[in-house]
Amino acid sequence: MKADPVHQMRLLDLQELDSALGRLAHRARTIPEIAEVQRLDARLSELQDQLAAAQTRLGDLDREQRKAESDVDQVRTRAERDARRLEAGQVSSPRELEGLQSEIASLRRRQGELEEIVLDVMERREEAETRRADLEKEQEAAAEERSAAEERRSTTAGEIKDEEAAAAERRTRVAEEIPADLLALYTRLRDQYSGVGAAALRYGRCEGCKLALSTAELSEIRVAPSDEVLRCEDCRRILVRTTESGLQA
Repeated sequence: MKADPVHQMRLLDLQELDSALGRLAHRARTIPEIAEVQRLDARLSELQDQLAAAQTRLGDLDREQRKAESDVDQVRTRAERDARRLEAGQVSSPRELEGLQSEIASLRRRQGELEEIVLDVMERREEAETRRADLEKEQEAAAEERSAAEERRSTTAGEIKDEEAAAAERRTRVAEEIPADLLALYTRLRDQYSGVGAAALRYGRCEGCKLALSTAELSEIRVAPSDEVLRCEDCRRILVRTTESGLQA
């Protein structure tokens, strides 16, 4: 293939812009805040599950406390009723008196046991309430942290987008200056070789594969017409001669 040396040099400008666009695309995919937002989303989801469990726990304890308090009330009511009978002298025999006194004593002991249960439930409920409050605070802090990270991500993404737009505009202008057949070859090679379709020959080394050319290869390049489109024998990319090619005899 033949191409004006000026157009071949423009391939290097095009390659530089394509490489810059590739780096910008990589930056857009790897903005640190993207991973940070994902981490915080996972944490918020985890906290939401923990809060739901804490709320369920509180509901269970509320029911347990109401049941324990109801049991206390029932035993207290029965003990007070028996005590009133005793005080009113509504006992017909010593055996009945002894039985009533025994029942009252038993009810008082049972009341004390149930009141201990109520206190235990209240303590556990207080702990559960503290746990829920702590989770809510942590959730609020994580949500604020996520909002800040999302704002930073959006700012960085916007800056990258602006850079990409400017680079893409420059690329369009440069591509329009390159003949269609040369541009098609460059594009095909760029797709084939990891985004690099053209490389400079600099001081006897291909900048595409970073390998030094042999003496024989350099000799062939020295005598090749300036409009000949060269290819690197090792990486097969377009090899563009420059003033720094190191071709002086």
